Amino acid sequence: MNKAATTNKVETNRMLPKGWRWMKLGEICIQDRQIIESNSAIALKLPYLSLEHVESCSGKILKQSTAVVEDEGTSTTFAFDERHILYGKLRPYLNKVAMPDFHGRCTTELIPLLPSSDIHREYLCWLLRGQDTVNEAMKGKTGSRMPRANMEELLQLLIPLPALPEQKRIAAILNEQMAAVEKARAAAEAELDAAKALPAAYLRSVFNSPEAQKWPRKKLEQIGYFESGGTPSKDNGDYWDGDIPFVTGADITDFYITRKNARAFLSPKGLNSGKTAICDSGTVLFVTRTRVGRVGIASETMGASQDLSPYICGAEILPEYACRYLLSISDCLIVSCRGATIQGLTRDFIRSIEIPLPSIKKQQIITETLNEQIAAVKTIRKTLDEQLETINKLPAALLKRAFKGEL
Repeated sequence: MNKAATTNKVETNRMLPKGWRWMKLGEICIQDRQIIESNSAIALKLPYLSLEHVESCSGKILKQSTAVVEDEGTSTTFAFDERHILYGKLRPYLNKVAMPDFHGRCTTELIPLLPSSDIHREYLCWLLRGQDTVNEAMKGKTGSRMPRANMEELLQLLIPLPALPEQKRIAAILNEQMAAVEKARAAAEAELDAAKALPAAYLRSVFNSPEAQKWPRKKLEQIGYFESGGTPSKDNGDYWDGDIPFVTGADITDFYITRKNARAFLSPKGLNSGKTAICDSGTVLFVTRTRVGRVGIASETMGASQDLSPYICGAEILPEYACRYLLSISDCLIVSCRGATIQGLTRDFIRSIEIPLPSIKKQQIITETLNEQIAAVKTIRKTLDEQLETINKLPAALLKRAFKGEL
């Protein structure tokens, strides 16, 4: 060990609680690469695990130990049993570390590590899932597109090691804490899923209601008209780099579309070139190709690509009402797409779309109510997203505390 490394070890050692020591990872576990050939008799008897069978961070094995092998693991594999820890060396940032409770064989991208008698298996597992280990694995990685941990370098990592009874105590606490975190995460995700489903439920409550069945129905083209989007030539520099937003289907991600949504901008010459649709404020930006089902409303003048069939409302229909209705039938629009390479709605289908049409006053009431309801959902979702983000940060924080001796 060079002088800098020695100094680092001494300085770090001072921060450890009494009775703890620093050990190299390779001093308390070994790589146990027992090869099982795919065509061997034993291979047919053992369940096979790939990286896809191990959940990131939690290490949960997403497969029953009795699962039939059949065509899985057709190349060389490693043997493992309930003594091992399986460490995912491919793309180590995915943090795949599992503790199997059965005999099996695994892809060679999962390295079976065999703990020594000096370290508790669960304690070692939590250590391997810690951010310091992930960072070290990424530091010594090989390959750029598919990085792999350099196991020889990783085994040089210094880890904090208390006495065995303390290791067991820490592991037990971490097991309990992580279980609570998973329970909280599942609850937050369930609430978030429920919140995500609310807008569609609100739309159905309006447009599938008994009252809506009594409203007259008209085709959209009878009470407004569709434009055809297009993209001005990219080779003509006079058309681009102006201040007028130009949107594609990928940009229609909000109900009201502003220049913040646009990723390209036209000059006045580009907007008036006849190569794109001119969408004034209030135009319904109806995506009819590639990302069918998305709908928004232009908040200012902008150009639209061929992904869109912008809809200009007549006097009988409000843009917000038309937009909400199209959003309510997005599933129907998606399944109605045609095309071998580029999926989209045909012109005949677009012209056939009918809409239930109450009075303008009723449309105003409906859109105001839906706007309020969906705005409330956005607030709820933001809160739940923040809660979930906090929960997702807890495991790293708990592991950091554990290995500083603060549990």
